[in-house]
Amino acid sequence: MPGRRRSPGRNVTGILLLDKPLGLTSNDALQRIKRLYRAAKAGHTGSLDPLATGLLPVCLGAATKFSAFLLDADKRYRVKVLLGVTTTTADAEGEVVETKPVVGVDAARVRDVLTGFLGPIDQLPPMYSAVKHAGERLYKLARQGLEVERTPRQIQIFSMELLSCDLPEIELEVHCSKGTYVRTLAEDIGRELGCGGHVSQLRRTGVGPYLDTVVPFVTLDQVRDLADQEGAAPQLDALLLPLDSALGHWPALRLSADAAFYLQQGQAVLVPRAPTEGLVRLYDVSEHFLGVGEIQDDGKVQPKRLV
Repeated sequence: MPGRRRSPGRNVTGILLLDKPLGLTSNDALQRIKRLYRAAKAGHTGSLDPLATGLLPVCLGAATKFSAFLLDADKRYRVKVLLGVTTTTADAEGEVVETKPVVGVDAARVRDVLTGFLGPIDQLPPMYSAVKHAGERLYKLARQGLEVERTPRQIQIFSMELLSCDLPEIELEVHCSKGTYVRTLAEDIGRELGCGGHVSQLRRTGVGPYLDTVVPFVTLDQVRDLADQEGAAPQLDALLLPLDSALGHWPALRLSADAAFYLQQGQAVLVPRAPTEGLVRLYDVSEHFLGVGEIQDDGKVQPKRLV
């Protein structure tokens, strides 16, 4: 007998602000959410290491079309750095390679060092990262005991606050651009303090439009408990944010019925009182979200990504 065809899954759309638990990869967490929601499509918006916890926005259904905009967004973290111990991975999962006494370090000294990392800085991607070298992931080369030359990348540290200084451990809040390796940042801070250091605990508390959200994160256990109940779909879906919530920091434009029609055919349209540049959120006269547009040099709105 032919095998039974697998169900294509539910056509559910929205964004779940998942509180990723300790020990899971981002992909593991994503697959569990997709399975619990029985969703046809799902994607996450930027990996967290298994060591890290915190905000992992999971896009379901049509929201996956807009996940790239969250990948490019700023991030906010709370990180604990254990000074005096350097590891192979710059976090607690690596092997210890060097220990040094933590001397001449106090809160004032730490704050002074932190100011040197503010603004645009060049950061060397760590060997234990997903960056590719000659088509191979760096972490795979690192596991073979290899170290290759890497090109520094420019990142931006918007703010960095010392939350506590309970030596040999310090706790920081970091607001940074995409592409920032907090492990490398912690290692570099330890180096500047003269004693080395590594990440002992990391939690992501904000991403792009969800940097200062008052919406509580949802745990995997909460989703699992709901999914086990009879007729769980409405309760599960109530946990989701609308997909345009990921774009709330962009101006919104309301289009006439004619403009909405032509835009959905892929044509650029002229919208009164539109911004002069940049990306915009697009809605029809009934306030239905249509997608993302970009202002062209001639002032027209060109569709960039439509629902």
